[in-house]
Amino acid sequence: MFVTAIVLFTVACKNGQNDSDATGTFEADETIISSEVTGKLLQFNIEEGQQLEKGTLVGQIDSTQLYLTMQQLKQSRNAILAGRPDVKKQIEATKKQIENAKADKQRYENLVKGEVASQKQLDDIDTRLAVLEAQLSAQQNSLNTTTASLDEQSNSVTAQLLSVEDQLKKCSIINPVNGIVLAKYVMPNEIVTPGKPLFKIADLSYLNLRAYVTSGQLHEFKLGQKVKVLVDAPDGGNTAYEGTVTWVSDKSEFTPKTIQTKDERANLVYAIKIKVKNDGFLKLGMYGEVLFNEPISSK
Repeated sequence: MFVTAIVLFTVACKNGQNDSDATGTFEADETIISSEVTGKLLQFNIEEGQQLEKGTLVGQIDSTQLYLTMQQLKQSRNAILAGRPDVKKQIEATKKQIENAKADKQRYENLVKGEVASQKQLDDIDTRLAVLEAQLSAQQNSLNTTTASLDEQSNSVTAQLLSVEDQLKKCSIINPVNGIVLAKYVMPNEIVTPGKPLFKIADLSYLNLRAYVTSGQLHEFKLGQKVKVLVDAPDGGNTAYEGTVTWVSDKSEFTPKTIQTKDERANLVYAIKIKVKNDGFLKLGMYGEVLFNEPISSK
């Protein structure tokens, strides 16, 4: 949950005594961007500390071979589709013969009635018509089977083509989140492979203070509660920020050596996260103190 946190005032240290309920260090939700394809890194235009917007093109991986593969697949698909039979034209002659046979049958039926033609002649026409109709059916089945087979081959090539096109898109390295570049792991002209880290980025507009509390302190706060967060100020005092409790671990753990709690004799503690808006002075790894029940007052 996003909560507006404002720097309110600077308070003096209280004779060096630590009266905070918990302490911890600031961290951010970091994202490591990795390569999704193999190739030579042709461009990589970022520097550590650089602010990047979501959707920014930051680099390009060589896509020559993928492009050539795509063109080859397109030609293969065109060749397959060119081999599809024209069913209408190929059965047109047989249909014409059937029409002629039906016309002959009608004429001979009239001649038989007038006793001008024999029944055998009419029977021969019926036989010829049946053969032609069977021939047409077989012809249509054969052509449809051939067409379906070629369509399946074309669909298979199309699927390969879509896969290559997707890989081509991934050759363009697009930054996925707003944030600041924390680390740069590769340089232009290096060979990258799928899964190889390229850079690490984090949105530092909000930081999380990861602190630890004892089980006896769990009743002093709840999720979504606003708390006071103190960090060291340049004048030797403390600067107060407003934060919000956004997460409490459901499992206890041993107290980290670098963390102090209200009850330092406790061996097991619970991790919590407090979200604080960064005014530019908060840094990753900076220590902070938490006061659960002391309201923040404005000047």
